Amino acid sequence: MSETASTHSARRARQRAASRTAILDAARSVAARDGARDFSLRAVAAEAGFAPAALYGYFAGKDDLLLALAADDLAALARAMRESGSGPPDLARTAATALDLLRHNETIAAAQGALPQQGSSDAERLFNGRLIAVLRVLSEAMGSKADSREAQCDVVLLAATLAGLALLARSGRLAALGFTPEELLARLGRRFSA
Repeated sequence: MSETASTHSARRARQRAASRTAILDAARSVAARDGARDFSLRAVAAEAGFAPAALYGYFAGKDDLLLALAADDLAALARAMRESGSGPPDLARTAATALDLLRHNETIAAAQGALPQQGSSDAERLFNGRLIAVLRVLSEAMGSKADSREAQCDVVLLAATLAGLALLARSGRLAALGFTPEELLARLGRRFSA
């Protein structure tokens, strides 16, 4: 490949990545305004300054776009959990960070409806990879290597519990039942700490 063709190819890749980022930023903005479950590709395209059909060059559809947003949010969640406080991993601190972020994030919960029963899209693989990163951070915070099936089940159970608590807190059901997130996180820490 000539140097000119190589430069052109690199420029096109940068432009494509910038366009994809612009679409994701627009989708995040529209999802914040309209709700992650209710945003439309037409609204995202308008926000990003693209023709609606142009989005299909980057995402197979709304579900793929939602999965990409949720994957980005899972990456941010894993990063925040890893960086929660100084010192060795601590389950209470890590779980509190996760719950706080999950309570204020609708895309991860909404992505559940976008996941196919069985599939292997790039968006799904990215989402699953980011979910595994979150599970690894939880495993470290639990003081578990998750090298046995039982330990892996405990990590998934903890993640599911945090997701459920976030849903109950976000919907106001936790308060309606007379519980606080802090009270339940304390019990969670006692149940799952190594």
